[in-house]
Amino acid sequence: MSHAQFLRQRPRRVRRTPALRGLVRECALTSEDLIWPIFLRDGENVTEPVTSMPGVNRLSLDNAVQAARQARDLGIPALCLFPYTDPALKTDNCEEAWNPDNLSNRAIRAIKAEVPEVAVMTDVALDPYNSNGHDGIVRDGVIVNDESVAALVRMALAQAEAGADILGPSDMMDGRIGAMRDALEAAGHTDVTIMSYAAKYASGFYGPFRDAVGASGALKGDKKTYQMDPANSDEAMRMIARDLDEGADMVMVKPGMAYLDICRRVQDMFEVPTFAYQVSGEYAMIEAAAANGWIDGEIVMMESLLAFKRAGCNGILTYFAPRAAALLNAR
Repeated sequence: MSHAQFLRQRPRRVRRTPALRGLVRECALTSEDLIWPIFLRDGENVTEPVTSMPGVNRLSLDNAVQAARQARDLGIPALCLFPYTDPALKTDNCEEAWNPDNLSNRAIRAIKAEVPEVAVMTDVALDPYNSNGHDGIVRDGVIVNDESVAALVRMALAQAEAGADILGPSDMMDGRIGAMRDALEAAGHTDVTIMSYAAKYASGFYGPFRDAVGASGALKGDKKTYQMDPANSDEAMRMIARDLDEGADMVMVKPGMAYLDICRRVQDMFEVPTFAYQVSGEYAMIEAAAANGWIDGEIVMMESLLAFKRAGCNGILTYFAPRAAALLNAR
């Protein structure tokens, strides 16, 4: 390229001012792209810090309703609920998972009664209720698939009856999406949406979450027989295709930041609503580095969220949701 040609090609021209950068920006992040995961616990007026997740708390139902009001006011369209279950309620058969009056189902009803415009998403997995800490039922040391699916269907129906807008099956059992969709249709819950954790990896990034829901101490072994191998990408596409065929409306990649390539492949291949979960370990790493002064936490928070949009995601589950939404709304 000659010097004269070079002078005709100056990409820095469109980076010169905020106005010019805004005109050519390829991706945008808004508060409507965010889903806020919150942790629940029994009690009244309880705000209990999760020590491994600075700034994140377990909330009693009254404070969960207040969080829903905060989400509404910030323009965050949905909350995702995760319960901290009393260890006395955990059993091998996980019966508390489909109790109509369990903590999650009471929270769904309370939020929908007070803040109906905020969508409520649930977690469909047995680990909060399982004395073995697994997402499925354990028999003789083996996580059994079909018995687990039957239990998960009962759990999903109880959540739909309570008023959940979005069911989030995170268990990774085979055939659970089709079984849930059939049961929902038969019970008249034709409008309940399923966002499948279709590509959920056996990751090391989940540790703080397990602390938050009280599953860390209960877990026996690991989850590698049902969650995906982090080395696999083509397998994720097969899992996405299967869950869409079985009736999922939306799909999720989990974790998020270490799997942006998977997000991009999903969107390019299927062109369906695609979400990623910026999981507890990803959140905790940013918070820890910011607390030590090694990074600018606010800048990195927003940069990390924008990366999901650049990778093709329609939305992000993130513990940063209220802080990010407040910043976005102030711009």
